[in-house]
Amino acid sequence: MKSHLPSSIYGPVESWRLGISLGVDVLCVDSICSFECVYCQLGRINRVTKTRAVFVPTEKVLADLENADWPRADVITFSGSGEPTLAANLGEVIERIKLRTHKPIVVLTNSTLLYDPQVRRELYKADKIFCKLDAWSDAVLKRVDRPTEGVSLETIIAGIFQMRREFDGFLAIQTMILRPPNEFETEKLAEILYSIRPDEVQLNLPTRPVPKEYFLETRGNSVGFADGGAKIKTIPPAELENLRAKLSELTKLQIITR
Repeated sequence: MKSHLPSSIYGPVESWRLGISLGVDVLCVDSICSFECVYCQLGRINRVTKTRAVFVPTEKVLADLENADWPRADVITFSGSGEPTLAANLGEVIERIKLRTHKPIVVLTNSTLLYDPQVRRELYKADKIFCKLDAWSDAVLKRVDRPTEGVSLETIIAGIFQMRREFDGFLAIQTMILRPPNEFETEKLAEILYSIRPDEVQLNLPTRPVPKEYFLETRGNSVGFADGGAKIKTIPPAELENLRAKLSELTKLQIITR
């Protein structure tokens, strides 16, 4: 029987960090996340949760993969319609896709479930993990990422820290900057980053408009949708470069911007 679900595979698309990336969406039944980020390119998150479940069967993902142009991809990236670690079959899907394609696997996570040892064990199967860390205080976390109940900055940082200790692959921190942190906040962010010691820190600016409703097509690099979307106010690239230089000076870490 033919599935009524959209394809769980999208792209390949060009990524400034990864080259040609084929996307895997283990949540494509809806937008599902533990955050409702103000800058989210998906638009409305219809299911805000931190409860894991199987949303897309593993066999469907593998069937969709066979219909995709995966040989052209440099990497295979798990992201899609929300937070991929919410998929209870994530580890199985990573393992099966890696066995089929022999391509490097990248997982983009908002870090809210990294406190869970089972989630971390599943992520060991990946080659690279990009962990979101947008906040240096719970106030910023609530204002920018708008987490579901029970998510705190302390548990996020502790989860990333534990993942860094256990994971043999490449671990990067992704931080979206909406406004420049003041001197105290910059030092606090530097302190957090230094305690984790990731392989890389990626400072980003929101460049894509935010649709009013969930819009599946924006899970890739597409930015075209009917309502035009809201544009997020942010800082000039020159200010971002100043922040990058300051954080680099304070932490001695590899910190990059686009």
